[in-house]
Amino acid sequence: MKIIKETLGFTWEVVKIAVIAAVIVIPIRYFIFQPFVVKGASMQPNFFDKDYLIVDEISYRFRPPERGEVIIFNYPQNPSQRFIKRIIGLPGETVEISNGKIVIFKDDYYWILDETNYIPESLLKDTEIFLNEGEYFVLGDNREHSFDSEDWGALPKDYIIGRVILRALPFDSLTKIEIPNYLLIKFVNP
Repeated sequence: MKIIKETLGFTWEVVKIAVIAAVIVIPIRYFIFQPFVVKGASMQPNFFDKDYLIVDEISYRFRPPERGEVIIFNYPQNPSQRFIKRIIGLPGETVEISNGKIVIFKDDYYWILDETNYIPESLLKDTEIFLNEGEYFVLGDNREHSFDSEDWGALPKDYIIGRVILRALPFDSLTKIEIPNYLLIKFVNP
């Protein structure tokens, strides 16, 4: 009888711990952070196939996405697919790609986006797109092998899941993901 009481007591403690853990973990997993596994080469040399990333799903409820952030989103033409790309253009801007250079226009100013500190020089398709309110221009870091805004246009904010904050696996590449320091050369439109 004593063994049955001890077993039931132990089982009850395990059940309580499991319920408490579920109450804590499930909301965090589904509403604050979630894992993402990179598939493909579109973000090389910064992210590789099978990298295990942690995505912050809550920040964009309190602030807008920023240029340079790496985001996870549902592909607008097939929302069941999730993509990883970097934000290049923000709402209200015109992004022009010409002769391999990215130029951002807003109001009476324009900036040339220098990305040489995080990606090698790459070929870009000549593109020009105006971003409406709530639209973003995203590119993969492996520009020659990425299916992105150059191909399918602006990304509506509603499709953004969150921003990548941590590379968790492989362990030897454990890294907090930071926004690159852009060299934005500001010019006044004539």
